[in-house]
Amino acid sequence: MRSNRIRDLIACSLAAAAVLAAAPVSAQQPYDGLWQVTVVTKTGSCEPSASSTLTVAEGKISGPGAAISGTVGSGGLVRVSINGAYANGQLNGNSGSGKWNGASAGVPCSGRWEASRQ
Repeated sequence: MRSNRIRDLIACSLAAAAVLAAAPVSAQQPYDGLWQVTVVTKTGSCEPSASSTLTVAEGKISGPGAAISGTVGSGGLVRVSINGAYANGQLNGNSGSGKWNGASAGVPCSGRWEASRQ
């Protein structure tokens, strides 16, 4: 009778371990959170400046309304595509900056962006 209990306990422990091992791990990345981003045009006829709050979750960038696709690596490297414009740069701690390029009515534009964690 006792050997059946031990066998059942071991079987339950192994089953629990298998479930935990199979569960998806959602690890927070160092740059996850809300970021206030300001974009400034240096060349071209794009909007002179614009600001928006973007969200980084599990290293993926998202934002309101715009077609945003991008990532932030664990070392802070940023790569983003927003409505046909492209940006890259670096986050470090609670701030970051980089460059972007795109077009307005077929005319090339480019500039810089700055971000601060909210």
